[in-house]
Amino acid sequence: MPPLYPLSRPSIAPAAAAAPPPTTTTASLKPRQLSHLHAQLATLQANLADMENLVRMTGVQAEFVRSLGGWSAGLFMAASKVLGEEQEIEREKEREREREREREREREREREKVGEMGEGEDEDEGTTA
Repeated sequence: MPPLYPLSRPSIAPAAAAAPPPTTTTASLKPRQLSHLHAQLATLQANLADMENLVRMTGVQAEFVRSLGGWSAGLFMAASKVLGEEQEIEREKEREREREREREREREREREKVGEMGEGEDEDEGTTA
């Protein structure tokens, strides 16, 4: 029976590459490198122009967002004032209802006292008669 795993396996490490032989001279590389740098510089200039436009637009939008924040803050303050007044009105109504209930309880107590006094007089009259 053959072994399940082979004893040797190929390496996954890259093979050591030998340096390519210099086929071009420094004089022929320089114009190509300058051309590549020139292309990169053109791309950089285009990207900077785009970024400048985006920064300018962001500044304009920031002013609008600031204005919008002022408007929303004003609306929140107005809503708070209106709701606060409504709550104060409701509290005042509740206080008035509580005062009315207290007056009604006082009247009820007075009636009970008068009723007790009247019953006591009737009992006194009944016993003396």
